[in-house]
Amino acid sequence: MNHLLKVPLLASRAFSSSARQLRNKVPEAQKFFQADNGLPVHIKGGTGDVLLYRATMTLTIGGTCYSLYWLLVASMPQKKA
Repeated sequence: MNHLLKVPLLASRAFSSSARQLRNKVPEAQKFFQADNGLPVHIKGGTGDVLLYRATMTLTIGGTCYSLYWLLVASMPQKKA
């Protein structure tokens, strides 16, 4: 029961005004991604973005081919035994 008495104290600490202030990094990111360097925005983030983009495209194309294959198989008439 004692732990229930501590809840208001913990809640006031969690929402206190003495919390650490975070620096706004959005303007720096906007300058970086809006720079005219000839790269598309989905690749400007570096190697991680390139790998994520290629993995996404590979899975998308692979899934599309897999779906089309099974649509083709489903459209073929069944052989009668």
